[in-house]
Amino acid sequence: MNLEGRRQSSNVDDRRGISVAKAGGLGLGGIIIIGILTLLFGGDPGDVIQQVQEMGGVQTQSEYNPSAEEEALAVFSKQILAGTEDVWTKIFKANGLKYEPPRLVLYNDYVQTSTGTASASTGPFYSSADQTVYLDLSFFTSMKKQIGADGDFAYAYVIAHEVGHHVQYLLGTLSQAHQQMQRSSEKESNRISVRLELQADFYAGVWAHHDNKMFASLEEGDLEEGLAVASKIGDDYLQKKAYGYTVPDSFNHGTSAQRARWLKKGFSTGDPSQGDTFSISYDKL
Repeated sequence: MNLEGRRQSSNVDDRRGISVAKAGGLGLGGIIIIGILTLLFGGDPGDVIQQVQEMGGVQTQSEYNPSAEEEALAVFSKQILAGTEDVWTKIFKANGLKYEPPRLVLYNDYVQTSTGTASASTGPFYSSADQTVYLDLSFFTSMKKQIGADGDFAYAYVIAHEVGHHVQYLLGTLSQAHQQMQRSSEKESNRISVRLELQADFYAGVWAHHDNKMFASLEEGDLEEGLAVASKIGDDYLQKKAYGYTVPDSFNHGTSAQRARWLKKGFSTGDPSQGDTFSISYDKL
């Protein structure tokens, strides 16, 4: 991606170096299980944290010296967040709405949220409780090592996907879906979650379309990087990699083909109105 000269968002809370001492809660094994179940991208792990990982924490500040690579990723993340602010502000305004951007919290290992303590094992997530995207930058290194997903646009897609959940929150989609999930069977709740995740993928594509239009930010191969990541974070791919088989009724993020398709559709159309993943039948997603 070409981000030279791009501004960095000031809507960032850098908590790297702030340690959170857990008071009870899950052990490492439980945290790893949550990490697997969230399948890298959480729809709204704020809910998972509240229901499964509720625990108090004491925060302590210590001197933190990030590597040059990590600091470059921090700058990159701030630039991508700024890009989402510019794009979604423009889109919302064109539709007679006001965009209120989310906050980005950078942390390492553990972070205290408004609903509890989260672990880096959860992966990047958006919490509607405090309208914040949480990101441990080491996740990008894990993406490369664990699933072979690498590249600046691949990383940008991760952030834009979580911001997509914030767009859902602002439009009321997220709360409506969560209410439906609470009233539904486990199978149907998972299907609603898939619809949310695929729409967030679509919104990430919409952002990329407009960011490139506004700033000429994409370079040759960037979209392919994003599609490659999407193909490796589908429920079917991850379950087969982890267990050797798939359980479709447990899917809550969508298949590899679905995720790549909706990301590409968002990028191709650039039109948020084309991303209704709730009105079509589930087998057509």
